[in-house]
Amino acid sequence: MRLSVIGCGYLGAVHAAAMASLGHDVVGIDVDEAKVRSLSLGRAPFHEPHLEPLLAEGIAAGRLTFTTDMAAASGSAVHFVGVGTPQQKDGDAADLTYVGAAIDGLLPYLAPGDVVAGKSTVPVGTAAELAPRVEATGATLVWNPEFLREGWAVKDTVDPDRLVVGVPTSSTTGEPDEAGAAAADVLREVYHAALANGAPFIVTDLATAELVKVAANAFLATKISFINAMAEIAEVTGADVTQLADALGHDVRIGRRFLGAGIGFGGGCLPKDIRAFSARAEELGRGESVAFLREVDAINLRRRRRAVDLVVEALGGSVFKKNVTVLGAAFKPHSDDIRDSPALDVAVRLHGLGAWVTITDPAALENAQRLHPQLNYVAERDDALREADAIIMVTEWDEYRRELTPEHAATLTRGRIVVDGRNGWDAAAWRAAGWTYYGMGRP
Repeated sequence: MRLSVIGCGYLGAVHAAAMASLGHDVVGIDVDEAKVRSLSLGRAPFHEPHLEPLLAEGIAAGRLTFTTDMAAASGSAVHFVGVGTPQQKDGDAADLTYVGAAIDGLLPYLAPGDVVAGKSTVPVGTAAELAPRVEATGATLVWNPEFLREGWAVKDTVDPDRLVVGVPTSSTTGEPDEAGAAAADVLREVYHAALANGAPFIVTDLATAELVKVAANAFLATKISFINAMAEIAEVTGADVTQLADALGHDVRIGRRFLGAGIGFGGGCLPKDIRAFSARAEELGRGESVAFLREVDAINLRRRRRAVDLVVEALGGSVFKKNVTVLGAAFKPHSDDIRDSPALDVAVRLHGLGAWVTITDPAALENAQRLHPQLNYVAERDDALREADAIIMVTEWDEYRRELTPEHAATLTRGRIVVDGRNGWDAAAWRAAGWTYYGMGRP
């Protein structure tokens, strides 16, 4: 099939390359000329494992192109819209400027029978507002949310754990209307490979599809903040939150995933999405239904302060003129994304207290330095550790969590203080090697 992808940021670029790898002819469209040039050369403008080989393969095969010209969307059977929905500058609600602009720009090139598939994370009710504009062209608007994990986005697109498609429904039966049913069939063809591999294909109304995405993010954020709330209790009782999480995780109703206490979540999705969800619920007159998300957000931010407090405590009550090495800048491993990064937040707070902060990260240093040039950046891990009075791990890259031994670290640093912001290290091993170890919610 011929497909267009409007918006070639993180979501769109991955989706375009993945669809081309499945045999579709794909054109990616974006207003950013530099981004389009980079992608056209097979270079991803961000760090995502396995994406560049996919780009190169699609371009070489002639199935994947990128352009700034919206007219290139003409003739495509499906138009995926994957532009950003950032948090508004003056509030918590989502900024839908880019979504509206993408739809308006696409309208002149739509033909009867085309399917416009929204993939952006939007407040519930957005699709219903946009649908009449699309339907006036004879095309059908559906909502097909993404469930990508940064660092695993290619796999999650090619081999998703579920596909959700919200379509227009009958006002009397609630079932897909004629246009909605036809659009769902078109998307079944688009995702034929995933369906052949057993991925569930869930057809819903538009509002439910929008809610699936924000509800999933809200649930994951709540689970992370729950275990971090337990860490706060553990810290004043002497309990060990890692053992608590292990015990809870054996309950099949709970599970162990996302019960890792630490400095919390960040990135371009969870923080803004739970705030936008709260804002939308209040607009709908149901703010009390998700009022707990405000506390979820507050717990998450408190853990960053707690990590800083541990470093200060470990260094005798002051970090002034002390060398502190921060392991990690990205909000998570396998990514160069620094949006709302807990790692950078911790580093900036320590710098503000007078510490000489050195940051290292395998992928995110350039982005971090552009945002916070006042900090010291060192590419090589061992160079960053030299003469440190204290170490704090805030992004659990393998070269920190698995490959750095306490014995090796001791040959590089001046002090023997380590703060484990992700509870990823073996506390006993570090203590046995002569280090003073501080964990998050651990004795």
